[in-house]
Amino acid sequence: MFLLHRKKNDPQIHDRREFRSRLKCLLSFHPANLRLYETAFIHRSASYTLPDGTRINNERLEYLGDAIIDSILSEYLFHLYPEATEGFMTKTRARIVNREILNKLGISMGLEKLIVSNLTSRIIPPNLYGNALEALTGALFIDKGYKPTRDFFINKVLKKHLNLEEVLESVTDYKSLVLEYCQKNRFKLNFILGEITPQENSSPLFTIRLEINDTIVAEGEGTTKKEAEQNASMAGWEKIISEQV
Repeated sequence: MFLLHRKKNDPQIHDRREFRSRLKCLLSFHPANLRLYETAFIHRSASYTLPDGTRINNERLEYLGDAIIDSILSEYLFHLYPEATEGFMTKTRARIVNREILNKLGISMGLEKLIVSNLTSRIIPPNLYGNALEALTGALFIDKGYKPTRDFFINKVLKKHLNLEEVLESVTDYKSLVLEYCQKNRFKLNFILGEITPQENSSPLFTIRLEINDTIVAEGEGTTKKEAEQNASMAGWEKIISEQV
């Protein structure tokens, strides 16, 4: 990981020649606006402030990249699965943009070699590399437009670093999907334990209510609290998908 270097009155970051070389290897073309891509890899721990008060880090590009990735995946899955339902495509997209998956993609792409931060090796945020991938996508969109960004993400990210079949075949953790959705949208999520029904000659039956922003969205039952939470999450996730499509 690069160290942050700053000259007085000139908040430059890492060795630009080395950065440009590594970026070209990643993108397979010379970037037009190098500073834009530099910003895409500045973690907020290494933020600096311009004379006009503007704070420079990759969070705004991350926000933009998140939306662009959603758009690219929607189009990609629409053409890849011509017979698929809206629900299937929405669920598949959600699995790909899961923070864990994005982070693994960022690591596989070697983004740690480009990131600028003031973090120690013992304090690495779990989404550092996925966030950098989103910021890179945002920078690429501003620099080159939608089509080159789409082509890069599909050919250099998805096809090269993602095993889509493995993602689709993996057991879906609906609780994690709902949690991810609520975190992304800054919603309050609660799992409320309801009735515990005794069962003759078997484990009691737990009822869990899933509540988002103080509104009960779904309920689930199970012989354990964990199973009931997953069933409530599955019902809640299906409702979330139906409202998005």
